[in-house]
Amino acid sequence: MAMQAPSPGGPSPGQTCVLILIFTVLLQCLCVAVTYVYFTNELKQLQDKYSRSGIACFLKEDDSSWDPTEEESMDSPCWRIKWQLHQFIRKMILRTLEETIPTVQEKQQHSSHLGRERGPQRVAAHITGSSQRRSTFPAAGSKNEKALGQKINSWESSRKGHSFLSNLHLRNGELVIHQTGFYYIYSQTYFRFQESEETLGAVLTEQNKKKTKQMVQYIYKWTSYPDPILLMKSARNSCWSKDSEYGLYSLYQGGVFELKENDRIFVSVTNEQLIDMDQQASFFGAFLIG
Repeated sequence: MAMQAPSPGGPSPGQTCVLILIFTVLLQCLCVAVTYVYFTNELKQLQDKYSRSGIACFLKEDDSSWDPTEEESMDSPCWRIKWQLHQFIRKMILRTLEETIPTVQEKQQHSSHLGRERGPQRVAAHITGSSQRRSTFPAAGSKNEKALGQKINSWESSRKGHSFLSNLHLRNGELVIHQTGFYYIYSQTYFRFQESEETLGAVLTEQNKKKTKQMVQYIYKWTSYPDPILLMKSARNSCWSKDSEYGLYSLYQGGVFELKENDRIFVSVTNEQLIDMDQQASFFGAFLIG
């Protein structure tokens, strides 16, 4: 039996397979494209809906009432937005308060500290005895007849030992006041008496042996008035025995006085030859109290 030859006008089997393959690929691409467009559109709609819901929470366009205690309200996007915003604002307020309150207190303390620094603080002086005995007292011819005793001129005003000057200065043995106010003024002088054996045995008479020594300390102030004004005085009478090697006595006095700007205060003593200008025993000072 003879075989019939294929029609010369029809597609061959190979061409048919190629066409089917191409059609399948095109169909898959079309499905993927449709699926992509669909999900993209859905996602965009969800984003728009969520965005409109969030904006509606702030613009009050969402008229639906909700209760924060209900589960349905808690699942609402609007409720979640408001709750998160509430928590954020609360944290920011608490943080701001924690940072602001200490800052305000520090500023107040700093302001009060500056006020104290600018106010009448640290106006004081403490001057001690100087070892330069020859320059301690003025010459006999220059003695001030208007003030009792002999003025002590040489005080140690540098920061050697315990001496210091703060907003006061020393001039010719006098403390000069720069600020009007009430000051506590004090002074101590140390008297040291010693006689040699020859003097005790040969020179002194019975009357001299029994003679007492007068020790007086005066504190004066100079003002615009021509004469010095006596503020305080302290006195003591002592008699040293001829059997003692030496005698030691100190006089201290202090008090509160009102002093004005450019007033000057000084210390004078009797029997200045008996003064021992030891810096721990003889001193003079003042400080502002109000």
